[in-house]
Amino acid sequence: MLVNLVNYAVSYAEKGFSVIPIGQSKKPLIKFAGKPPLTPDEIREIWKKYPLANIALKTDKFFVIDVDRHGGEVDGMESIKKLNHDEWFEDTLTERTAHHGFHFFFAKPKDMKISQNIGILPSVDLKAHENNYVVVAPSSLGDKKYQWLNNAPMKAPPQGLLDLIKDKQKDMPPTLVAEVLQGMRRRTKTTDLFETIVQGLGDKGKRNDNLTSFMGGLLMRNVDPYAAAKLAMIANDNSSDPLPMNEVERTVNSMIEKENRKRGIS
Repeated sequence: MLVNLVNYAVSYAEKGFSVIPIGQSKKPLIKFAGKPPLTPDEIREIWKKYPLANIALKTDKFFVIDVDRHGGEVDGMESIKKLNHDEWFEDTLTERTAHHGFHFFFAKPKDMKISQNIGILPSVDLKAHENNYVVVAPSSLGDKKYQWLNNAPMKAPPQGLLDLIKDKQKDMPPTLVAEVLQGMRRRTKTTDLFETIVQGLGDKGKRNDNLTSFMGGLLMRNVDPYAAAKLAMIANDNSSDPLPMNEVERTVNSMIEKENRKRGIS
């Protein structure tokens, strides 16, 4: 049963978080990029308009290790376990997601820029861009709820985790985020790709073509195929009428195979 979460949203704002109202598709209900945090009074007014909105928090002062346990070929927790450093993820604010994944929250360090990295590990994302967000409890997707597993503060990331992030950032090709930041005063094809992630694949009848163009644009820009597939799923989830998952997988795999043939990769 969906309930009005306005009091929770206000409480988050009063604790210093930047609150974003989102719908069941996890798509924001307001424009928030580059804007100051909502005040408690603004939150109350927005929730009058969207009384069943879920709550997301902007990842401006913290980053999140987002562990996916559904939809991917790999259980994200297996990727975490293979690090052999359970202590990195202990004693920090943690929630269970609606699909039984995990969000591990860490305070952003002052002396290191943490870049967004979708697919930092198999079925594990690093959400860190100042205009990205994560859904938080007590939000729910249908009858599936987000749930805090502790009330620990967000701890500073352990040095080992920072070293892992640095290593992954060093090996990354130029990303969509970097391209957009470099050219944010003009609209480009990259801008369109980036906005598709949030706005979805468009109206019924155009979704397959838009998904094909979206994947082609990512792969042409040397986005890792696994990361491109994850972004395609996010864009589909943010669509008002998402494609069935088997159609998404078929199109994504077809585009990856096509790109591999062009590059002579067997």
